[in-house]
Parts: sequence; structure tokens; C-alpha cells
Amino acid sequence: MEDLALCEANNVPLTPITFLKRASECYPNRTSIIDGQTRFTWPQTYDRCCRLAASLISLNITKNNVVSVVAPNIPAMYEMHFAVPMAGAVLNPINTRLDATSIAAILCHAKPKILFINRNFEPLARETLRLVSCDDSLLNLRVIFIDDIDAPKKVSSGELDYEGLIQRGEPSPLLVPRMFRIQDEHDPISLNYTSGTTADPKGVVITHRGAYLSTLSMIIGWEMGACPVYLWTLPMFHCNGWTFTWAVAARGGTNVCMRHVTAPGIYKNISMYSVTHMCCAPTVFNILLRGNALEQSHRSGPVHVLTGGSPPPAALVKKVQRLGFQVMHAYGLTEATGPVLFCEWPDEWNRLPENQQMELKARQGLGILGLAEVDVRNNKTQESVPRDGKTIGEIFIRGSILMKGYLKNPKATFEAFKHGCLNTGDVGVIHPDGYIEIKDRSKDIIISGGENISSVEVENVLYKHPKVLEVAVVAMPHPVWGETPCAFVVLQKGETDKEDCEDKFGYREKDLIEYCRENLPHFMCPRKVIFLEELPKNGNGKILKPKLRDITKGLVDDKDEVNLISRNFKSRL
Repeated sequence: MEDLALCEANNVPLTPITFLKRASECYPNRTSIIDGQTRFTWPQTYDRCCRLAASLISLNITKNNVVSVVAPNIPAMYEMHFAVPMAGAVLNPINTRLDATSIAAILCHAKPKILFINRNFEPLARETLRLVSCDDSLLNLRVIFIDDIDAPKKVSSGELDYEGLIQRGEPSPLLVPRMFRIQDEHDPISLNYTSGTTADPKGVVITHRGAYLSTLSMIIGWEMGACPVYLWTLPMFHCNGWTFTWAVAARGGTNVCMRHVTAPGIYKNISMYSVTHMCCAPTVFNILLRGNALEQSHRSGPVHVLTGGSPPPAALVKKVQRLGFQVMHAYGLTEATGPVLFCEWPDEWNRLPENQQMELKARQGLGILGLAEVDVRNNKTQESVPRDGKTIGEIFIRGSILMKGYLKNPKATFEAFKHGCLNTGDVGVIHPDGYIEIKDRSKDIIISGGENISSVEVENVLYKHPKVLEVAVVAMPHPVWGETPCAFVVLQKGETDKEDCEDKFGYREKDLIEYCRENLPHFMCPRKVIFLEELPKNGNGKILKPKLRDITKGLVDDKDEVNLISRNFKSRL
């Protein structure tokens, strides 16, 4: 066997962009994308992506150039997941919830050649460009706006627009085959940021191989059949939509776009298009539960829901399933190209009492097929913890789906991989049946609506306030977002001596929250500030955050605020 060699026929680099070509050939009459009145078939989507890739190449976009995009769940955002890597470039989908300062930090770090931005975010774009104007490396950054396909053209003289690029693209018979033949499957396909703040943005480099294997693992783990109807309640910018941007093409499915997540919108789309699958953070469950009786009408079959971001309470899962949703829990992280654990459902669990079933559904589950190894270890000894469901350790994973590393951050990359595995930083237990259950999150990360918030970054802002002496930020339970930041503050000496009454502290609380809103993306801002004489500390002077978290367990926003958040939900996505 030693004389057998790899050749062009049996050694084709893995890449998910080939799923698009196959979908156009195997599902020629299948609807690929629905966005309001706009509809495309898979051959049309294939043609649009080829044209866009050709236009990008004509604009001198070359291998490993970064192309950034700020857009909601619209056809253009979906198409760029194929067209950008087809041009040899690297897609950089940016969180639309970030403010101009955070987006500017990403652009200064990623150094994109082109920034695509939805027209609805034009004021944000103008402010972002003002902030990056002092960066010489971005002086030639080309900004291209994305208008709705059926909207009146607002393009000024000499300004490129997204649809214009598609119209002018000329994918020749010689060029198109090269678009789907990548040179190395370890080349980057996407650059996804774990944090868009000015403190330390980490750009996670995802490879073609990792994206391909992760996509297939998602399809198998979720048992996604042919021709699904997938509702985009999860932002496509979030880990490439957990790779379902590529997975829906692989299964010849239909993408139903949602720009704003609301209960009426979800139920309307489910009814109109017979939706079969959707992904979301557990916070969306609360949105579904507030839908009215007419919206919760009987459907021909269950809607399969993959949820992650924070562990959903068993009681919440129970309520959602009674509405006709079949929930599967997953766990993942940006560095692993999306979900890595699936709570697979053995048949014997169906015979258990309902409440016990819901408890089991809340587990994070088993490693996906794209992983070579998943383990829970003692972080000091690196030995596996007993499979007793009690002994806590840190979760380590290893496999080809993992990131290539952090862009321009060799130290962080080394730290992430130093034990031969990726240390997720999350702690949990492993049950006798091999199922993993997370017991706590990595140190002080707050997971709000599926988005990670660094408590340190919020603290750094509050420390800049002239009246703040000390501050500690921890997670506070929230009935809609799962968690939101709560700040414990010690004021400068003399501040607590003045008018020490509830209304004065109320004013200070409002003042500090407003201060944060002026200096942070709004979803990162504390929803409550608690004033203390001193913060609890151990003998070494370290703040005891577990004690502060115990205090916040009894703090939950009232119903009036929940209703207000529900009405403004679209502004968070």
C-alpha cells in the first residue's frame, strides 16, 4: 500500500462553499431564500454568489484579504458566506449590536479591504469611519452599502452598492471552477470576534476544513433531513449562524430571513412557510411564551429548536415544548466554530417522567462527531475527573473543527492550546453516561441573550467615573435575557456622607447606568447598581464575587420592565 499516492482526484481540500454548487445542481426548483417579498431558488443564489465573487476579484480582492460586513439576517449576509471565500477572501461578520467604538476597534484590528454595511446602519457607519480615519492602514477602506433589493436606489454618483456589484459581476467559464477549488483546506474562511470592545478584541480565525467538518457535525447531530425550512432567529453574525449558513445549503433547505425577532413574526413565518428548524438563545423562549393564543395555533409538525448560549431552565423548556417546539440543547464557543456538545436524546429517556426529561434536556450533552476528544479535567493535574456527575472540572476539547488561532495574538493562542487541547474555561461535571453538564461559566463572563459580556470591561468603564472607588460586576438573573450585569459599587470617601437616603442613591444609580450607556454598547450596561460600604474580600484582598452572586440571585427585574424589553427586543439583535 505504500506505493499509493494522493492525487488531484482523491485529495480535494474540504470547504463548505462546495455545498452551494451542489444545492444548485441537486435542488434546482427549491426555494433557497425568502425575505419578505424577495425569493430566490438555489440556481439563482448560486448565480448571485458567483457574480459577487467575480466583482470582488475585479476589485483586487485576493487570497486572505478580509471583507467585513455589518448587516442583519438578509439575503446579502447569507450570500457573502459563500461569495467572499469563493473570491479567496476571509469573511468578517460583525455583531450589529455593537456601537461605533467597538466596530472601529474590530476594523482597526482586522484591517479589511472592504466594509459592507446595511443601509439601515448608515449613521453607525459614518461614526465608525470617523473613528478609524486616523488609522493609515484603513485610508483605502472601500465602503459598500447594502440596500433592500426592492428599495429605491440611493446610490450617489461613483458609489458602489451591493446589488450593483452582483449585476456587473462576470463569472466566466474559466473563473467559476477556480472559485470552488481552494488551495489549502487550512486557509481561513471566516474571522469571528469574541469581543468587539476596545479593550482586547480577539479575532478567531476559522478554517475551511473546520467550517466543513463543523457543518456536517451540526447536520448529523441535529438529524437534519433533506429540504428543511430554516427560520433565521439566530443572527448570522453569531459564529456564522452556528454554521447553519452552510448547513442549509448542504441539505437543500430554505432560508427564511428574520431581521427582528418578535413572537408575531416567528409564529407568522412558521405558519406561512411550514418552518421545520430554528436556532436561538433561551431568551427567545420567553418571547415565544408571550405570543397570543392565535399565534400558538396547531401546526402539522413540531418545530425543531436548537438552543445554546446559556443553560435553559427545565421549567422553561417544558413550557416551550408544550407549544409544539422540540428543543435540543447545545453548547459551543466561537473558538470551536460553534456548537461542540449536543444533548442527544436516547429512546429510553422518553419513558421517564416529564420533569425528569426536562432536567436531562438542560444538559449540554455529548461531543459532536467533528471532535476527536472532549473531557472534563482537573485544571491543576490535567487528570480526568470521575464520571460521577458531582466532581467539577474544566472542559477541554480537541479536534479539526477548532480555530486556527487568534489573529495577531500568539500569546492568547498559546494559552488556549497549551495543554494539547482547547481549554474552554467553562467548568462542569461529567455524568456516568458520558453526558456533560456545565455548572458554572468561565470565571465572570455574563451571558445575556446568548451574547458574552466581560465583567472586567464593564468594571473598567465604571472605574473611570470620578465618584467610584471600587466596583465589581457580576451576573444578575433576568427573566428575558437570562442574565444581565449588576454592579456593586463603593463610592469615593465623602460621597456616602451626603444625603444618604434612598432617593439620593437612586439618583446615583441612574447616573452610573447612564454613564455606562455613554461608554459601552447598551446590552453590556448594568441594569442595577448596588452601593456598599466595602466589597467582600479574602485574606489576599481579592474580591469574593461568589458572595456577590449570591446577593443577585434574589434580584429579578419586575414585569413592567420585562414587557418593555419585549417591545424593544428587535433593538438587541
